[in-house]
Amino acid sequence: MKKILIANRGEIALRIMRSCKEMGIQTVAVYSEADRNAPFVRYANEAICIGASPSNQSYLVGEKIIEAAKKSGAEGIHPGYGFLSENAEFTRKVKASGLIFIGPTPEAMETMGSKLAAKAAAKKFNIPMVPGTEGAVSDVEEAKKVAKSVGFPILIKASAGGGGKGMRIVEAEQELEEQMNRAISEALSAFGDGSVFIERYVGSPRHIEIQVLADTHGNILYLFERECSIQRRHQKVIEEAPSSVLTPEIREAMGKCAVDVARSCNYVGAGTVEFLLDEDKNFYFLEMNTRLQVEHPVTEMITGIDLVKEQIKVARGEKLSFTQNDLKINGHSIEVRVYAEDPKNNFLPDIGKLSTYKIPKGPGVRVDDGFEEGMDIPIYYDPMIAKLITHGKDRTEAIQRMVRAIEEYHINGVETTLSFCKFALQHEAFVEGNFDTHFVSKYFKPELLECENAEEEMVASLFTAKLFNEKAAVKQKKYKENVTTASNWKKNRS
Repeated sequence: MKKILIANRGEIALRIMRSCKEMGIQTVAVYSEADRNAPFVRYANEAICIGASPSNQSYLVGEKIIEAAKKSGAEGIHPGYGFLSENAEFTRKVKASGLIFIGPTPEAMETMGSKLAAKAAAKKFNIPMVPGTEGAVSDVEEAKKVAKSVGFPILIKASAGGGGKGMRIVEAEQELEEQMNRAISEALSAFGDGSVFIERYVGSPRHIEIQVLADTHGNILYLFERECSIQRRHQKVIEEAPSSVLTPEIREAMGKCAVDVARSCNYVGAGTVEFLLDEDKNFYFLEMNTRLQVEHPVTEMITGIDLVKEQIKVARGEKLSFTQNDLKINGHSIEVRVYAEDPKNNFLPDIGKLSTYKIPKGPGVRVDDGFEEGMDIPIYYDPMIAKLITHGKDRTEAIQRMVRAIEEYHINGVETTLSFCKFALQHEAFVEGNFDTHFVSKYFKPELLECENAEEEMVASLFTAKLFNEKAAVKQKKYKENVTTASNWKKNRS
């Protein structure tokens, strides 16, 4: 492939283009009217407008993207993440048009896109799973029988989709019917599929995921784990690699299970297998994401592997150039997602203009972003501004480096998640590695940021007052010296 179209926007489009450039590959950007002046559009070798600002009129219209690829002479399409990245029908259309899709097969997407189908595939390889139903449940009486056998509390989950939609925790039998109906309704509304299943609720889980890479020659490797337990609304905010709690033995066991999950659906390319880890360090298969993950940079930082380049090489039919034994963990890496959200207001999205936008720099700091100072945050898309990544020789250095980087990241015009991330990174539970997916509900209250801001303002005021007093003292001293000099001059004259 000498030319690739990137079917995405913002920071991930720019990140993919940079790897392409290093490989000597020309890039084509597709953009909506809202992104006309975005950095990724300017960075690409070519750029084609594919529609109005709403994503359902641009980035989600597969026909326009395929048409743009053909018009530009691109040979392949990289979907990034989000939008059409896990859309099996779009993948089929790309292949039918004679283009290369840089990602897995549509069949693998369909298998892993359904949590029920994914569980069925993984079961053939004896992958550990949370006890629950093997198929969809629609009858309340049947659900009650399953719940009693599994034991309350239980979790009702939508088979399709993610992000916490169609998910309900049920503490007791009398709540089951109402919560089940709500889960089915929400799943239908969000995904067009009301299928739900039941699992035992794991009370204090950690969210651990394994990065896998597979080529078309039967080679499947795992690139260690990422810890993604700091979340709000079931969506990740802080990720790190490696996890602070996995032993080498558990890491190897999870890695082998992840490889088997990939093998169960004949997976090709980069993918992520997600697990829950309970308080006793038992792990259970959760799902597989058939695309590049937002948090992939922390894996790149500890392995030295460019995952985008590997995706492209695999799509070209090349064998993986390294083996499992070649892979080593180098230091520690942390990523925080910089969202245009107000953590003091339930993390609600905040839109506006980036009146100030200065990124941090220095050793071990990486910023993947798609914005510049003076740009507006569009209301049409995910509110993520950037990903801030640090790397250190160990976890302590990575945390300290991240705190420093957050303090150097200056954004005015919109509220961001940076203040929350700084709070989380310095919290005793995080520093000690003693946390789970309930970190926000357990430890975070908006007023804690208000207190922190007030303390910072007080320190700043005291510092300013100190400087003022020091300058005033210097001026007073100079004034007295001048008066004394003048007085002596007069005496000498007389």
